[in-house]
Order: sequence, then structure tokens, then C-alpha cells
Amino acid sequence: MNAPGSAILPPRLVDILNLPAKEQNLRVSGWLRTRRDAPSFSFLELNDGSCLQGLQIIAEHNLPGWESLHKQITTGAALAVRGRLMPSPARGQRLELRADEITVLGTADASYPLQKKRHSFEFLRSITHLRSRTNALGAVARVRNTLSSAIHQFLQAQGFIQVHTPLITTSDCEGAGEMFTVTTLSGTADYSRDFFGRHAGLTVSGQLQAEVYAMSHSRVYTFGPTFRAENSNTTRHLAEFWMLEPEVAFCDLEGDMRLAEALLRFVVGELLQKNAEDLALFDQRLEPGLLDKLRRFTTTPFQRLTYTEAIERLQSSPHPFAVPVSWGMDLQAEHERYLAEELVVGPLFVTNYPASLKPFYMRLDEGEQTVAAMDLLVPGIGELAGGSQREERLEVLEARMRTAGMDPAQYGWYLDLRRFGSAPHSGFGLGFERLVLFCTGSANIRECIPFPRTPGSAPC
Repeated sequence: MNAPGSAILPPRLVDILNLPAKEQNLRVSGWLRTRRDAPSFSFLELNDGSCLQGLQIIAEHNLPGWESLHKQITTGAALAVRGRLMPSPARGQRLELRADEITVLGTADASYPLQKKRHSFEFLRSITHLRSRTNALGAVARVRNTLSSAIHQFLQAQGFIQVHTPLITTSDCEGAGEMFTVTTLSGTADYSRDFFGRHAGLTVSGQLQAEVYAMSHSRVYTFGPTFRAENSNTTRHLAEFWMLEPEVAFCDLEGDMRLAEALLRFVVGELLQKNAEDLALFDQRLEPGLLDKLRRFTTTPFQRLTYTEAIERLQSSPHPFAVPVSWGMDLQAEHERYLAEELVVGPLFVTNYPASLKPFYMRLDEGEQTVAAMDLLVPGIGELAGGSQREERLEVLEARMRTAGMDPAQYGWYLDLRRFGSAPHSGFGLGFERLVLFCTGSANIRECIPFPRTPGSAPC
């Protein structure tokens, strides 16, 4: 059996570009980014998506079959090149490949839309199936991969197990009625005759099901797609997005915040270490100062304010808010960004929100006016994560459900967790695309997911 990391497949460009600068024979495959012709040879830049930098190929015009080859070697074509890797005399690159043989694996004609020029992100959204071949969107894909891998690495090291919660559910976790309906019926919907015998929808959160396993395995997490049928066509919202949701038994709100802070500082640190080239591109083109922001994020302790303290700070601020501030209101994006960007200039946990603003499952504080909830606010984004200590008291939870207009009988399985061995527990939800947005400096969340789903738009 091959050990992890052993050579099962041919080397990628990222591996080849890190080889010693000495002559050696090898074969490389990728897609042609650019071609420049000289009288007796051509410069070809090949990229396979494993890194930002391409490999320069020197193709002499006396190569076998060049007469027919050169007509097929166009931008976007897939090539396999066998040749001699050697030190490059050109500035800005250590190595180049002198081609001995070129095979065209797949041609690309003149209609290929990614010619050598800067394309707007708006245009690239119209060709979602090809945009991952660009420098910026290719770098975003690698950033997503590193962040995702680091999340699993951190949680597994902390003794968490991953639970695959359902995408189709009969429970509206947030109680906001923003679920996409899943049905086999047409016309008038009598859900008793539907596939599941009742109304079902795409999940808005895996939290409730994660709580089931937290009550048997203590430390669990779910990480997968979630769906919101919310008609918010903004740069910060998606109809389909990925969410990380850890759930921890025997944990209070303070422990919940410590977990979120440690996790985020770890994953951003891993990104800085493993994706320096990609982040440098974003720092140059999307958000000048991005690298410094991310470094500070990994070293600066996250600040804390209660909701009441935050309201007081906002009310005493000379900043002209479009929406007036008062206790009991839901904080708007302008309020959240002011708190993170101008008041504390860094990450901020806002805790203990009014109970009327938060879902039924959040634990009532003493006095029953607020709940043991937290939102994590970061500069440039606003809310990055939100969580709470869960209500473990059966009678209190049932009363909260009724206040929210819910029928406790429909959530018997969830209430059973409080009837049979109830224990304090906490968790949070982290919007993965918002984390990617924060780490790349992108202006629009549609660039932070491979295939964005937004109102009126679901390409490929």
C-alpha cells in the first residue's frame, strides 16, 4: 500500500518548480496560458492549477510535427510536454523546460474567452465553468482548500468527530421560514401525500442534528452546504453556501468563544504559511495591506463587548449612522463594521443579545431579557460567525418555542435531548465563504465559491 505523500501520480507544476535547479528529463501536463513566438522558437507558459506560477516551455520550431502542431497550440489548449528541465537565464523564474516532444491533448479555438488580458469579475461570472482557469479564481480555489483542510486538522486534533447532517430536513433551525421546499408534488401541495409524508426543505443549518451527536459524542462538527431562500441580492449573501458548525457538550458561552478564536487564528496562520504566493496576488490586486491584516489577526486577542455595551458605544459615537441606534434593535451592517473597524480595530465578540432577536434554542440569561449568544465581527466583513450556549432546560426551551410560534410537538426528538441526560452545551456557525472573503480581500462573495447560487442566477 502506498503511504500518504508517496508518488502515485505524475508530479504537478508546484512540485516541479521546487525541484533543484539542475538539468533533468521529465514530462509535464497543463493548459496553455500564453504563447510568444520568436523566429526559430516559441515561449509557452503552461499551468496546471497547482500553483499561481506557470512553467515556461521553450519550443523550437524544428520539433517533430511542428508544422501542424503550432496551429493547435493556442491559448486554452491542453498539452503534454516531454523535455529537459534546466536552470532559466530569464529574470523572475528559476527553471524552464526545453521541449523535446509536445502532444496536444485538447484544442481550444479562437472563441476561447480567456485570452491574455484582465477580465472583470462580472464577466467571469458569466463563464463560471471556465473562470477557475484565471489567476485570481484559481488562487481562491487553493485558499478554500487550505482553509477547509486546516479546519478539519484543528478540530480533529482537539478530539472532534465529523458528523454528516442531512441536507433534507423537516426542521427549520432558524425559524425564519427561509427554507427551500423539497417536494415531488405539483399543483396544490398536500404534504401528507408528499415523498416524506410532511413538509420538507433544504437545510438552513445542521446545528439541531449536530446537537444529537454532541449529546452522545461530546465534541462534534458538521461542515457542508446550507441553503437560504432569502431574496438578498447583495455582495455578502448566497442562496447556497458552506457552513462549519462545531457543537460541544459540557461547554458554556466562554468556552464557545475560546474555541472559535483558537480555530480561526490557527486556520489563518496555516493559510499564511501555505498560500503565500496566492495571498501576495490578492494583496497586490484586491486589498492592499491584506497580508498585514491577516498577520495581525493571528496575533491580536479578540475583544469582547456585551450587546448592551455595544449599543452604548454606538449611541455615544459621533459617527452618522443611517439607522438610529437603540437597545433591542438588530445591529445593522454599518453598526457591526463600525464596532470592528473603528472602535476596536480588530475582531470583536458581541455577546448577550436581546432574547427577542435570537432563535429559540439559545439559553436565556438570568433576568430572561437576553440570551447567552455571541456574534464574531471582523473588519471589512461584519459578522463572520455566530453562536450560543444552547438552552438545556426542558421547560424553558418549550416556553421559548411557544413564544416563537412553534409547535413543540413537532420537535419531540429535539426535546428528548433535554428529557434524557440533558447537559450544558454550546456551538457556533461559521460562514465559510465569508471566511474566504475575509482572507482574500474579495469585494463580492460570489468570487468565494466555485458555483455561486443567488436570486435569479444558478449557472451550470
